[in-house]
Amino acid sequence: MKESFLLVFSLLLATAPPMLASDYKYIRIGNERDISTQAVSGYAFMGGGSDLDEAFRFLCEKGRGGDFLILRAAGDDDYNSYVNSICKMNSVATLIIPSREAANEPRVAEIIEQAEAVFIAGGDQARYINWWQHSRVADALNAHIAAGKPLGGTSAGLAVVGEFIYSAQGDEPNDPDLRSVQALADPYFNRVTVRRDFLKIDLLRNTLTDSHFVKRDRMGRSLAFLARIVQDEWSADPREIAVDEKSAVLVESDGRARVIGPGKGAYLIRVQAAPSACKTGVPLTFHNIAVYHAPRDARFDLKSWGGSGGVSYTLSVENGIVSSTQATGSAY
Repeated sequence: MKESFLLVFSLLLATAPPMLASDYKYIRIGNERDISTQAVSGYAFMGGGSDLDEAFRFLCEKGRGGDFLILRAAGDDDYNSYVNSICKMNSVATLIIPSREAANEPRVAEIIEQAEAVFIAGGDQARYINWWQHSRVADALNAHIAAGKPLGGTSAGLAVVGEFIYSAQGDEPNDPDLRSVQALADPYFNRVTVRRDFLKIDLLRNTLTDSHFVKRDRMGRSLAFLARIVQDEWSADPREIAVDEKSAVLVESDGRARVIGPGKGAYLIRVQAAPSACKTGVPLTFHNIAVYHAPRDARFDLKSWGGSGGVSYTLSVENGIVSSTQATGSAY
């Protein structure tokens, strides 16, 4: 009888579908127990390249000594020791969420919900959109934002925080960066993947965000993205916050912002008229785009869309070629 039972049990185990362990990773240093602090809202938009201590201290201060969480879809926990070395927080942890299944784990959402400050690392924003959009992760992040807690992002982590997103879902492994010349030549080129509906930050409504801006010559492709947003009737007057490498924009809850870091700063771009030509297979024609270049120490108000310490100028695109009202003729 015992042998028969064991045989049946063994057969059931052999034919049952395998139980898949979740593939998320959670690596934490500091206090093993969460604490709850009165975190206050604020945003750190980092352009990539070298990390800026001041930007992370800004997030830590807003988190009021609570639990600091780094989110990523791949990679390791290098940020843990870095953040821990410059901030006094209850804990610093990295949560790696490498699949859609992991993004829908209740425990993953719980970890995000318990954090006082969240930072989205760089990497590949296509993974964030493919795996995290419309998931428990997105719900938890939006609850974090709605609760008035601080949020930051760098590189791909900055690219996904605006209402409008270049999702990079058409990028190719051997050619990973959509170039301005490609987007300007055809704004409906299959790699021009503009998405929306991931995070809900009031100050970034109607706004596109981008990083590595001057270093990787991204102005032209940004103009193509903005033209697409208008042409596809998502918005008549979209805006963009584009940040260069080694620069960051630190934003208070009321929309007041300042630029830090030794990079080229930030570019605040606003559409003032619909594109004249924005369609498949035709080079872009798009006029009267307002640009405000905010270098280090410049100030800007995201609500009034005005600033001090920077330079204003206008760009136009004619048959895929960008021109500027600046004396140098540079788009930057």
